[in-house]
Amino acid sequence: MKYNQAVLNKLEKILDEADYVVRYERGSFQSGYCILEDKKVVVLNKFLNTEGRINTLIDLVPSLKITFELLTVDSQKMYNEVMARQQQSTVDSPPSTADHSIS
Repeated sequence: MKYNQAVLNKLEKILDEADYVVRYERGSFQSGYCILEDKKVVVLNKFLNTEGRINTLIDLVPSLKITFELLTVDSQKMYNEVMARQQQSTVDSPPSTADHSIS
């Protein structure tokens, strides 16, 4: 996967189609992001560069409640790619116990 604005836009589109709002704000995010699950808001550290934003969203998307059928075909393809990548990284490393959700 390339780390460019087009890929970032596709990842943001997945969240948009799942009715999540993506905001870029400053704050003290240890992981680079914060999720307000009840409000369906994802806040990313605005100081992350494009590659950092993409990596953060790739880590984040699998943990969100996204209805696959509501995504467009292009977003479904990108979602499958993200999930496959997450599956591969889960095989390669032990599971994380960190919880980044705020209800």
